[in-house]
Amino acid sequence: MAQLRQEHDKFTAQETEIVVVGPEDDQAFRNYWKKHDLPFIGLPDPTHSVLKRYGQEVNLFKFGRMPAQIAIDKKGVARFVHYGHDATDIPANEEILQLFETMNRETHAEH
Repeated sequence: MAQLRQEHDKFTAQETEIVVVGPEDDQAFRNYWKKHDLPFIGLPDPTHSVLKRYGQEVNLFKFGRMPAQIAIDKKGVARFVHYGHDATDIPANEEILQLFETMNRETHAEH
């Protein structure tokens, strides 16, 4: 989440909304967001319904959920999916930002 926070302004410039989904309950999420003053949306998923819908992996030997990044365009189509193999397997912001730039060019060209 640190890399998302560091470049949050670049994501918003690309008409992007960041939503972080985690296994904690409502109160734990609220406390974490308040403590760290995070600028994006946190969605608690203690029943794992979002995890199951998007196929995010759980590996108990690696302490829970593996990272997953999913970019969904304005029409609701998943345009980018990355499932990490461990906690450090996260694509660079630049890779994702370039995708959003392309998606926005395509969307504006349609109008």
